[in-house]
Amino acid sequence: MSDSESNKIIKVLNQIKNQVESNHLTIDKTFEDIHSKIEFILIKELGDIGKKIHAGRSRNDQVLVAMQLYLKDSLKEIKQLIVKLFNILLDLAKNNKNHLLPGYTHLQIAMPSSFGLWFSSYAEALIDDLIFINSAYKIADQNPLGSAAGYGSSFPVDRNFTTKELKFNFLKINSISAQMSRGKLEKTTSIGLSLVASTLSKLSMDICLYMSENFKFISFPDNLTTGSSIMPHKKNPDIFEIIRGKCNLLQGLPNQITLLINNLPSGYHREFQLSKAPLINGINELKSCLEMMIYSIPKVRVSKNILDNDKYDYIFSVENLNKYVINGKPFREAYNELNDQINSKKYIPNKDLKHSHIGSIGNLSLDLIKEKFNHFLKT
Repeated sequence: MSDSESNKIIKVLNQIKNQVESNHLTIDKTFEDIHSKIEFILIKELGDIGKKIHAGRSRNDQVLVAMQLYLKDSLKEIKQLIVKLFNILLDLAKNNKNHLLPGYTHLQIAMPSSFGLWFSSYAEALIDDLIFINSAYKIADQNPLGSAAGYGSSFPVDRNFTTKELKFNFLKINSISAQMSRGKLEKTTSIGLSLVASTLSKLSMDICLYMSENFKFISFPDNLTTGSSIMPHKKNPDIFEIIRGKCNLLQGLPNQITLLINNLPSGYHREFQLSKAPLINGINELKSCLEMMIYSIPKVRVSKNILDNDKYDYIFSVENLNKYVINGKPFREAYNELNDQINSKKYIPNKDLKHSHIGSIGNLSLDLIKEKFNHFLKT
């Protein structure tokens, strides 16, 4: 292809790009995909010059490149949403660090917690999710162009040049390996999506629980709740139930893709086509769930003085126990003595909380969580 021919093709490609960006490009059923549509337009506009566009390429590596560029962009967008939610949660933790909250094990009251500890726990959980999103991005950030149908080409394609031009940091060197990344890339991405979803689902479940009349730990403005058709008192946490439901379904995405690609040998197989819809839908669903959480969670209203209620007195039993141990009594002896006090109704709660270790209600260490988040954000 001469420079003159190349310039003419680039001009038409830019026109197609403008049509895409203005939502004026349509692909009817006579075309199998976007690639055949582009080739058709080039031939229509440029005749024989347009017929040269496919030399040295296969739709296999074109699809691979398109998918990897799409996933790179999508994962960046998800990371940006994670950053927003992380900062919101950390701000909520800072602003509510002194408001105590019951901590539970087995859904039984266990030990004192705080809204600061609760909010920042989910902020730090997002760091683990971010590590997997980063891993998926690194796998997507490898240029497969030039692998053709999976076995390379006799054309002397400059793969280092295309890697640089397409803004990939790495080249997928082996042409068979490039083809084998189909399915694996989707699975890796789905795992990252599912982990973010698991965090959002658990947070939503906590919110639904804490909003109930039996708890009344938090509330939201009326415009973020829904009513009942027959019960005028109801304030239902529909937004968070929807997030919980969508995110629970997203956690099944890795298994869906695993079942699709599990027994396929090397080389291309048509089943790979079936991975696109669930993955693209999953990305869109997760982004919408993150956006809903980012919009709604800053409006949370936190109840104060929750632990002043007598029903939470036993939540301070460990404080009594630890005080005995600090004063020199062996732990098991102190435990048994306190147990006797509880059984004989002589227990008096020690509400003088002195938690000082890193990551406790008295030392949330939000600066360390922020530092760790920024570290993994860059890697």
